Amino acid sequence: MKSGLVAYKIYRALSHGISPLIQLHLRWRRFRGLEHLQRWPERLGQPSQPRRPGPLVWFHAVSLGEGMIAIPVIKHCLQRMPQLNVLMTITTLSAFEVLSNRLPSEIILQFSPVDTPASISSFLQYWKPNAIVLMESELWPNLIMDASKNGITMALLNARISEKSFNLWSGSVLLPLISLMLSKFSLIAPLSTEQGVRFQLLQAPPYIINYSGDLKYVIEDIGLNESGRKNIDNLRHQLSQKQVWMASSIHRGEEEIILGVHTVLMQLQPNIVTIIVPRHPQQGREIAKKLELEGHNVVLRSQHGRLKPETNIYVVDTLGELRQLYTLTPIAVIGGSFLPGMSGHNISEAAAAGCAILTVISGRHVGHFSHMVLEMQQSNPLSVLQVSGKLELEKSLIDLFTNTTLLEARRRAATEAFCMLSSNIVANVWSLLNFHIFSGLFSEMKLHNITAKTMSNEAS
Repeated sequence: MKSGLVAYKIYRALSHGISPLIQLHLRWRRFRGLEHLQRWPERLGQPSQPRRPGPLVWFHAVSLGEGMIAIPVIKHCLQRMPQLNVLMTITTLSAFEVLSNRLPSEIILQFSPVDTPASISSFLQYWKPNAIVLMESELWPNLIMDASKNGITMALLNARISEKSFNLWSGSVLLPLISLMLSKFSLIAPLSTEQGVRFQLLQAPPYIINYSGDLKYVIEDIGLNESGRKNIDNLRHQLSQKQVWMASSIHRGEEEIILGVHTVLMQLQPNIVTIIVPRHPQQGREIAKKLELEGHNVVLRSQHGRLKPETNIYVVDTLGELRQLYTLTPIAVIGGSFLPGMSGHNISEAAAAGCAILTVISGRHVGHFSHMVLEMQQSNPLSVLQVSGKLELEKSLIDLFTNTTLLEARRRAATEAFCMLSSNIVANVWSLLNFHIFSGLFSEMKLHNITAKTMSNEAS
């Protein structure tokens, strides 16, 4: 414990010393369009909305994916505790752009503070959270230690730590620090038993580690506006006479593999449309521009163009629509695993939409999503098809397009596996939060209600 405190003091001094450089870096990111033009000071702990009276729980997620898995938990908490204030923070601008218009109005949305002593102190002093719920792998020393010093209970949901980070934290230099940080949590709910073992090896107290299921199975459809729904329905109509497949969450370099497969399929299925959904919108625009220069007839989603008879590639350069887009295709190839060193992506949304799911294995496993692939295959062996590379992917897609019985069997298997694995997860998480985190808040909320009622009676 003493060596952990020494390591933390060194980290705190270093993070304080480089604070001016971090501010300059944020301004540079703002100039490049990577931070919000008006609200970037929130990253320094400066609030832009009022702190409402009463108990407040702070949910923190980095990007859109982590934010989406927090929403079902937040909604369940608000149903059980309607008087609860919820503050949600995210880090990325893309997550803010999607969530700011789609979160329930009672949730306060802010950008998260950077992990410098001044920013964290300013943030905590203003918002005064009664509890903090961190999503997945947000382990920041100043945040965790300052929250503990202020008596704020903390939970880590869908907790995971990558193999690279595990190797880093488990070294003799950083192990005392991570052990100290993990000891400050009241609850760690790992997304898999393998992840739970990693946290135990990092010396997290065993009694705070409780498995509840992977929250990525319960990502909700946070909905589109009327215009968005009409647009999806219109696209569905345009694709109704086509053979459709989708390659989603594609990273740079993976599009070359997808386009190669597309060329082979076109020779056998001239009526085919390939939907490409890159991880980042700008990448989609680059792919579309390149394909147009090569003479392909491409439609870019943000331009809302209609598919022509000769259109065979549809490129998505928008965010927050993946769940709806999966409903347009019977087959989904999930990216992020085509090239060595990649960690894969969430397959549950495709399963929820009833897609036949394919993943490409470039190495031993698909990063931290390997447990999801394994769970679904154990639930139903036909639910996820793993292929070894481009040639096997081509063969598998041809089989699916030419064998309707096989395609329907795989679609049905994915849906059944998803339904089985997604049941009761939010209820399990609520039970854990209620026991480890919220039990103390109920008494505070009752006290707050009694005080408010007394003041109201006195005023009248």
